[in-house]
Amino acid sequence: MSGHSKWSTIKRKKGAADAKRSKMFSKVVKEIMIAAREGGPDPDMNPKLRMAISNAKGVNMPKDNVQRAINKGSSDEGKLDELTFEGHGPGGVAIFVDCLTDNHLRTVGSVRSIFNKRGGNLGTNGSLSFLFDRKGVFEVAKGELDPDEFELEIIDAGVEEMEVEEDHFLITCALEDFGNVQKKLEEMNLEPEKAELQRIPTTTKEVELSTARSVMAMIDFFEDDDDVQAVYHNMELTDEIAEALSE
Repeated sequence: MSGHSKWSTIKRKKGAADAKRSKMFSKVVKEIMIAAREGGPDPDMNPKLRMAISNAKGVNMPKDNVQRAINKGSSDEGKLDELTFEGHGPGGVAIFVDCLTDNHLRTVGSVRSIFNKRGGNLGTNGSLSFLFDRKGVFEVAKGELDPDEFELEIIDAGVEEMEVEEDHFLITCALEDFGNVQKKLEEMNLEPEKAELQRIPTTTKEVELSTARSVMAMIDFFEDDDDVQAVYHNMELTDEIAEALSE
């Protein structure tokens, strides 16, 4: 199992706690608003909005909530800005934070505070971006699909890697092939449980378990912030660390 797959498994196990805090709803609403603002309210003409709506279905968001988010994003009241932050966590682990906010000062102050209080430091934008590649990542329920046949079917759409997990497939593609893979899954009448652009580390950093726990604690603080959409890291996830962090 690759490091990306291990991290996906950890995130899925943590997802139940996030859902209880309604954090996932908040994230998806912002995704929908940004997508509607940038590409219009019609999902048939806006691939980014289709992706966001698909993610909303994945967390069982009611249709009324989805439509309200689209309407808000299409109006002047739905103004949100995308901000990114780069820094180091405990043990020198690279941390990349994606945010959506309506208040830059609040978000900058909050992110800097978490870096400082949790044993890290905030860097300048661009200082660590070379350590991550932007990739498309899809999670598709396994259902009755035959893994070999399914992989052969979607490989021509630009899929770089497909990992088979207990109940789903984890599909990775290049940024420029995201739309092709999304379209192929639609043609196969398959709706991903999750479809998003992620930052995948090009190199990883080895750490002790104690340091890994400190990094995870920092990530938890970031993810509890309402302005934070996603957090990425380049920590090496050995089997021992992945198992410990999943508990």
